[in-house]
Formats: sequence, C-alpha cells, structure tokens
Amino acid sequence: MDGSEYEAANARAWTVYGQHHLQRGTEVPDVDRVTWGFWASGPGAEVLGDLCGRRVLDLGSGLGKFGAHLVRDHKAVVDAVEVSPTQHERAVARYGNLPGLRLIHADAVEHLKHAEPYDVIYSVHGVAYMDPHRLLPALSNALKPGGRLAFSVLHTNSDGRGPSPSVAARPEVLPLAGGTSLTVHMWVLSPTLWEDLLVDNGLLVDAVDVLDAPDDDNPVSVRLFRAHRRV
Repeated sequence: MDGSEYEAANARAWTVYGQHHLQRGTEVPDVDRVTWGFWASGPGAEVLGDLCGRRVLDLGSGLGKFGAHLVRDHKAVVDAVEVSPTQHERAVARYGNLPGLRLIHADAVEHLKHAEPYDVIYSVHGVAYMDPHRLLPALSNALKPGGRLAFSVLHTNSDGRGPSPSVAARPEVLPLAGGTSLTVHMWVLSPTLWEDLLVDNGLLVDAVDVLDAPDDDNPVSVRLFRAHRRV
C-alpha cells in the first residue's frame, strides 16, 4: 500500500474504535492539562506558549478534550480536526456547545490546504497516523511565520520495538476496551528522520523531549517535538 492507502486504513480503524465506544457509552473525564505521552508525567500546554486569543489547531483531535481544555483554561480559539466520523460524533456530543472550540470532521491535509494560517498547531499522537510527505508541506504552509508546532509520536512500542530506519509505515496495535484490538499503520521514525523531514519543510526543531513510561518494566517511549516555522 502507498501512504494514502495506509491513511485510509487508519481512518477506518479509528471509525471502528469510535463506534465501539459509542456502543459501550464510554465515559471519558475532562482534562486539566495536556498529556503528550500515555501517562500523566511530562510537560503540558506550556510548550505551546501563551495561547490567550491565539488561533490554534488540534490535529487528529479525537474527543476534543485537549482542545476544550485550551479553550476553557488558556483562552485559546481552537479548531479541532478529526477524520473519524464516530470520534467526531463523540466530540460533538461532549463539547459541541463550547464557545471558542470548533469541531471539524475532515481529512487533516485537506483542511490545512484551505484554512487560514494558525499561530499554533499541535497534535497528541495524531501525526504518526499520516504520511509525513503529504502532511508536513500542508502543515508548514498553514502555520504563520514564527508560529509554533508541537506533536508527540511513538518511539518505542509495547513490544520494545524502536523506530524504523526509513520513512515508511508499519503495523501497530490499537487496543479496544474488552480485550480485542485493531491494526493501524504508523510512521514510527527516529528523531533524526523526523527532524530532517521538518527542516525540509521549513520547520526548525527547538527541542525533543523524551517521554518514557513511568514503570521500569514498560518499554513504551514517546518523543515530543517542539518546532517553529521559519520567519
């Protein structure tokens, strides 16, 4: 499969995921901070800078809980873009009436191509599900000069497998409540590869945070990239 086919397969998987939780009536609590890993440790929204009145994009927003937090607690104006119709449905049911938060069901790249430029773009785990050769040019063009980008991506999975040596998608497991799982395809790349891709698209890396699981017997590790668009 090529990149677009992997992305389509991911969209289908997340649609099944959302439907699964709609049927279960899964309750997800509101959040009072941005968590870039799969656990509560690590930096929060401070990596995005002052957000008051800023135009912000949440890429691959899922339930919209982080966007809602930035609107309520940081006075940002947030567009939250999600490709899965069922995840979008869950977000609308939860946050559809929150002023300052616009929930958008769309392909991320198509939205980026037509959106007014943003001050800040961020993504919690969403970037790795999209072909970087398709995503990053559109993302860079949709970010104001000097604008901030922050995104977290998988580095080492639960089997201890580290990043791939080339820019290619690989299968990973998306667990479902109840013990079953779905297969997704992710671009799990080394920090060097990510930085090369970002620089090639006019984005300069400011920092890369290592976010390891808090338990010594859990090999999962995440990388948080902080970057900005060249002025």
